[in-house]
Amino acid sequence: MKKILALLLVLCMLSTLFIGWSGTAFAEEQEDDEENYDTGDASLDDPLNQDGIGEKELLVVSFGTSYNDNRRLTIGAIENALQEACPDWRVRRAFTSQIIIDHVAKRDGEIIDNVHDALERAIKNGVKILVVQPTHLMDGFEYTDLRNELAEYADAFDRVVLGDALLTSDADFTAVAEAVVAATKEYDDGETAVCFMGHGTEAASNAVYTKMQDVLSDMGCAHYYIGTVEAEPSVEDVLEAVKAGGYKRVVLRPLMIVAGDHANNDMAGDEDDSWKSVFEAAGFEVSCVVEGLGQLEAIRQLIAAHALDTMAKVK
Repeated sequence: MKKILALLLVLCMLSTLFIGWSGTAFAEEQEDDEENYDTGDASLDDPLNQDGIGEKELLVVSFGTSYNDNRRLTIGAIENALQEACPDWRVRRAFTSQIIIDHVAKRDGEIIDNVHDALERAIKNGVKILVVQPTHLMDGFEYTDLRNELAEYADAFDRVVLGDALLTSDADFTAVAEAVVAATKEYDDGETAVCFMGHGTEAASNAVYTKMQDVLSDMGCAHYYIGTVEAEPSVEDVLEAVKAGGYKRVVLRPLMIVAGDHANNDMAGDEDDSWKSVFEAAGFEVSCVVEGLGQLEAIRQLIAAHALDTMAKVK
């Protein structure tokens, strides 16, 4: 009887292990199946995680994206512009999204530093002056987290200085507004609404979207509309405004540095709740331009100008 009970116990344990292994394997397989799209060749992207930095480093911090081609065309292009504008500094990269870092590493084998790793790399390389330039759109939660993390490393360098977010001064808002209008001037036909989709945040900095709307309106761009994915104004707010304007066509673009998951799915996807589907269901002819702000030369130069202004403070 004891032998039978012992055998049953062993079989039960083996069954549990098998179920656990099978469940894990199924979950991993399901995760792989969910990404049934091609984001481009990761090998064309430079993660900028090399040593041999020197005494002056310009660390470019972005949220990040797992879309390989767009990472190169936006974040990579910004980094290149910064290196060209600041030839005496060595540009390195860090992402704040560990989920994206882990995903890219697992899928493509590309290793991208998080902020902690990048700062430790700078210390190991003997960096004395560290300028950190974010590509964040606003001074929100992520920008605050970055500032706090840098404060913990203040004694590790002779100087460590954080640059401004893209939309900080009134001049920044005007420059970004002019950049997006220039990029979409072909749609100024009186019948097309140009709608930009921002991310949105619960932080007070969400007010940047309303301010950008006001700046565009003051410029006479009445056919431009700003909304967000996760805050206000919502897609429903934008839809009602476009309806009131009597437009026939709608052009959708992301008001984000990269054109990643939000742009490809929440904006241009085929799901019923995507911006594209919402506007099509309302009877509009919809065109989606899946390009991040980082693909605009004027935006890259504005970020470079922020970095140069910050560098001037450490001289």
